[in-house]
Amino acid sequence: MIAGSMTWAIPGGRVPERSTGPEPESTSYDMVCLLNIGDEDANVSMWAYYEHREPVGPYLLTVGARRVRHVRINDLIDPEAVPLETEYGLVIRSDVPVVVQFWRQDTERGKAVATAAAIPLD
Repeated sequence: MIAGSMTWAIPGGRVPERSTGPEPESTSYDMVCLLNIGDEDANVSMWAYYEHREPVGPYLLTVGARRVRHVRINDLIDPEAVPLETEYGLVIRSDVPVVVQFWRQDTERGKAVATAAAIPLD
């Protein structure tokens, strides 16, 4: 069974700067959830796009065959950290089809969680 796409977009990112509550479970973050149901590992590259500067990337990672991987945007540091409180979008490319979901936990004023499917581009 083949499921997913090889290119995805997430237009509405912004890692909250502030958090309230005990760390680490109450840390504010954005996260990308990647699902690979295929029989081959997925080699994934992500590019961050900004309003007033050039895109940054690639951020490289692997999602094992028949596996899921959750990646906090806060943890992306190579080639550079995604700045907090900055509007960004992501383009995600994989060499095999994957499914992508976006997740945000914002604890700046309490605890709010939001999820959305990314937009497949192929």
